Amino acid sequence: MDRSPLPVVGVTMGDAAGIGPEIVSKALADANLAAVCSVLIIGDEAVLRSTAASLALGLGSDQFAIAFFDVPNLGEKFEVGVDAAVTGKASAQYIETAVGLWREGKIDAISTAPISKKAISLGGYGFAGHTEFLADLTQTEQFAMSFFANQLRVVLLSTHLSLVDAIGFLNIERLSNLITFADSALSKLLGRRVSIAVAGLNPHASEGGMFGSEEQQIIIPAIEACRTNGIDVTGPYSPDTIFLRGYKGDFDAVIALYHDQATIAVKSLSFGAGVNVTLGLPLVRTSVDHGTAFDIAGRGVADASSMSAAIRLAAELVMSSRNANSI
Repeated sequence: MDRSPLPVVGVTMGDAAGIGPEIVSKALADANLAAVCSVLIIGDEAVLRSTAASLALGLGSDQFAIAFFDVPNLGEKFEVGVDAAVTGKASAQYIETAVGLWREGKIDAISTAPISKKAISLGGYGFAGHTEFLADLTQTEQFAMSFFANQLRVVLLSTHLSLVDAIGFLNIERLSNLITFADSALSKLLGRRVSIAVAGLNPHASEGGMFGSEEQQIIIPAIEACRTNGIDVTGPYSPDTIFLRGYKGDFDAVIALYHDQATIAVKSLSFGAGVNVTLGLPLVRTSVDHGTAFDIAGRGVADASSMSAAIRLAAELVMSSRNANSI
């Protein structure tokens, strides 16, 4: 693949009925972005230009020159703030196009604005979200959702399960497999060996069995098995303190045992700066740490911090991988 000195990040527009076009436009208004990457917007160019004009951002001016890969599939009118088949199908097609561009060597990474799970379903796509969709498009069998928020990196054992089902999902094999996978994937992304901490499930990580048995029966045996295999992993740690320790840099990553254990910590410590990273894909993929925000779409008040952070992190991870491969 012929590569430019700077990574080329493909930025998908997301659901046009949500805040995707707005946060993409706002993020790319940052002139400092050009110092870390080139950007290719993948989406409906007319919608992006209209949104940028409404925000007085001057998209396409000499000061703000952005490349487009136009996917003009929103010719019919759509209602902002409402799930619809037309916008759901369009947002899915942006993702398909981005993966195709990556395969052709035209982009190095993908950074995605938010999509609506309901809308892509209405549009004929049977995926729970970006993660599963991208895994299918790249024939990836083992993958995991993670969040990067400054020095805090969290990898999730389970995602969209009820709390009861998430607890039932926890077993020695799944946890040890995730620790092993996270060690390999994060070491590859960051270009170095990593240290991993595992959160407990119960209050105070069960206080030696006082508040539950999962730590003794499942979590500790999984950690010990991974340590035997040479992985730098410790725990379980009390879940009410481990994420703050990760945020301060005591560990490279924390394994969270269910969805909200991870996301409450990430969004409380670093809302707006957090980035969703899919581990295990053959390409770097980052995304915002929030949804389509239909309730504020079209009002011009959306915060683009997470979109900006996602694009920057995508560029950084590509460079880390390049540097590691050159050693």
